[in-house]
Amino acid sequence: MTRYVVTGAGGMLGYDLETALSGREVLPLTRAELDITDLAAVRSAVDGYDVIINAAAYTKVDDAESDEESALAVNGTGAGNLAIAAAEVGAILVQISTDYVFDGTATEPYAEGTARNPVSAYGRTKAEGERLVLAANGARSYIVRTAWLYGAHGPNFAKTMLRLAATKETVGVVVDQVGQPTWTLDLARRIVEMLDESVPFGIYHGTNSGEATWFDLARQVFSNADLDPDRVTPTDSTAFVRPAPRPAYSVLGHEAWHYAGLEPMRDWREALAEAMDDEFLEQ
Repeated sequence: MTRYVVTGAGGMLGYDLETALSGREVLPLTRAELDITDLAAVRSAVDGYDVIINAAAYTKVDDAESDEESALAVNGTGAGNLAIAAAEVGAILVQISTDYVFDGTATEPYAEGTARNPVSAYGRTKAEGERLVLAANGARSYIVRTAWLYGAHGPNFAKTMLRLAATKETVGVVVDQVGQPTWTLDLARRIVEMLDESVPFGIYHGTNSGEATWFDLARQVFSNADLDPDRVTPTDSTAFVRPAPRPAYSVLGHEAWHYAGLEPMRDWREALAEAMDDEFLEQ
């Protein structure tokens, strides 16, 4: 029987990975239970396990600009530690990465093999995590890049929109950033499917299909909640100046799924509708 370790089990994706792995032998480890920056602790935790899914990450994108060292410890060194330990015990590693490893200047979806070119501290640390994983356990690792996550078990844009809808008549949302809203439960299920099907090791883009601006996503959230989408008004990024640059275009291509014999993940609108039907925003 395959035995799984899920790091970052207290996070939004970590919770849904536990759901997707229901009925299997899974060791969920929260940040409090495993410090992935401690190699000795990592070695001890993963000993005897067959698959490690690393959903642990430093995700405070803006804070990373002034504390890149802390972000690097988790996103870079921590990922590398898991890869070292995985290699030592012959385990498969799934490393969750991000669209921020790219610069956001593209005009068409980023292919899986596109050279990394991060422009933020967070992006640099996640890119280093990819590099270290591939260096230490590349022959038995998956890099799964994702973006624009929302789900039941953590703060996210969709929940924020509904919270604002309850207190504001209109909500201004940017129209000059394009990406792929992705439901964490869809991503978790795809990761499990990928493992079950033993697709070739390598880099995959774990995002729902299609593309949207944040403005598009906000309007869809309002519409799905039977609220007037015209209450969402367009603005641009200059209205929300933040320490870390946001990618203007971070749509990820899905060719690797085709080569692996799997269809890309479903359209983001379909996923969002099901997520909201499941009342995930109330949890």
